[in-house]
Amino acid sequence: MSTLTSHPAELPHFLSSELAASLAGAQRCVTTHDNAKTVWHVWGDASQPVVVLLHGGSGSWTHWVRNIAPLRDAGYCVLVPDLPGFGDSDLPAGCTDVDHLPEHLHAGLSQLQAGGVSGHGVRFAGFSFGAMAGALWLAQYPLDAEQLVLVGAPGMGLTVSDRVRLKGWRHLPTPEAQAEVHRHNLMALMLQRPESLDDLALSLHSANVQRDRMPRRRLSSTDILAQTLPHIQARVSAIYGEHDALYRGRMPELQSVMPALSPNWGAWHTVAGAGHWVPYEAEAAFNDALLKNLLF
Repeated sequence: MSTLTSHPAELPHFLSSELAASLAGAQRCVTTHDNAKTVWHVWGDASQPVVVLLHGGSGSWTHWVRNIAPLRDAGYCVLVPDLPGFGDSDLPAGCTDVDHLPEHLHAGLSQLQAGGVSGHGVRFAGFSFGAMAGALWLAQYPLDAEQLVLVGAPGMGLTVSDRVRLKGWRHLPTPEAQAEVHRHNLMALMLQRPESLDDLALSLHSANVQRDRMPRRRLSSTDILAQTLPHIQARVSAIYGEHDALYRGRMPELQSVMPALSPNWGAWHTVAGAGHWVPYEAEAAFNDALLKNLLF
């Protein structure tokens, strides 16, 4: 049995007044599949073309907090789920990694469309873990979207010699000690410039990692995306930060391999000076690149 509920969304209290105002009017929708609930935040006119934004690992819809309003203002209905096992969404029974997500996301999108969201002109944009989720989703349900934009996507099987090393934090006794580790991890993986690690980035990350209920996922370190790309008929494009820690020293190789694997390749865009979390760290350049890719 599937159900859909909807009511006005509450935004995180630590957003600036300007950012909160830009995100006003969101609806919080809850879809259900196999007794597991997925929470979606929805902005814009439901009759307009749809962009589905899929967040990264240990994240939530707030990975996209600086990108939603420009998409809405450009005329899109913006759907941003907390992926199953993250944020406010349930962890479905037996769900241990990204390959278990497509059926829940497909069911959720179908319920939202039955509730009035446009089923035409649907595009996906996935960041990091969410990029793999979007690729697997379209490989399994090819009619759900006509385009996929991969943002900082792992899963290409290209390892780097200087592997990202993150520190554990759950064992630490105080919020202050945990915050120090969060700062380290953000700079090790997510961000390139020290000034990008502002209070908002730390608050978003701290809130998100506490709600990660899928800790043993491992497929991002395999070539699962490389294996999936040849099976996606939708147009595929990519946006990466110039200094993405996942591909340090191998970005030219990635830029060569990914288009060759995609039957319907769109475009590649590198955002100068940015790291892995490019939608946050270089919001203006990223938003411009994303909108150009969606209109390609």
